[in-house]
Amino acid sequence: MGTPYHLQSPRTILARLVNMRQLPPGLPPPPPPSKTVRQPEVLPQRLPAAPSKIILQPRDRTSPAMWFAAIVCFVFSIILIVAGVVILIVFLAVKPRAPSFDTANASLNSVYVDSPAYFNGDMTLVANFSNPNQKIDVVFRSATVELFFRDRPMAVQVLPPFAQRRGQFQVVNLHMVSSRVLLPPEVAMELVNQVRSNRVVYTIRGAFKVEARFWFSHYSYWMNTICELELTAPPCGVLVARRCRTK
Repeated sequence: MGTPYHLQSPRTILARLVNMRQLPPGLPPPPPPSKTVRQPEVLPQRLPAAPSKIILQPRDRTSPAMWFAAIVCFVFSIILIVAGVVILIVFLAVKPRAPSFDTANASLNSVYVDSPAYFNGDMTLVANFSNPNQKIDVVFRSATVELFFRDRPMAVQVLPPFAQRRGQFQVVNLHMVSSRVLLPPEVAMELVNQVRSNRVVYTIRGAFKVEARFWFSHYSYWMNTICELELTAPPCGVLVARRCRTK
């Protein structure tokens, strides 16, 4: 049985009357909605975690060999740092400069192009070697001077080793002789045209191995020089212009 009307609220009674009008005749009124009571959910109980066991392993002791290697590396690093600082201080105090090579004078004695395009020539070159350093002596361990025309080798001279004290310069006479050097036809023709125009251009290339000496130490390096020479035609060709650069 439902709840008596006198105990129901006016809103509930009005809703039931509206539903009864909408139902077709002969059907009983729907039962009032019953209130469902939700049962509380029972959550599974979480068991406490078992305490973790920490296993401490014994530490291995560093062997004496490892300690010795570490000390040696540390000492070697200190030596390298000190040596670098000393070298830097010496370099800033001395300010080393590379020696210079220059062509003080040159004379073109003969130029002859034989058939088919064989070159014969004779040139005397006066080279000037100077050491601009005031605290460093230099030694030329190896010195090679080559004569080129349009990148074609014409003659070569190899000098014996010689030394230069600080601030010293030295003049060396070089006799560059070319004998039956085969040239391409276009290069030989250009050489003949330059001789006819009284303007012959040669290139001098020098390669020098220099040893610099300072107190009880020394170091070596290579020095390269390129000189462009402009001479008049033989047999009395003289030097009219030159340009040298060293690297």
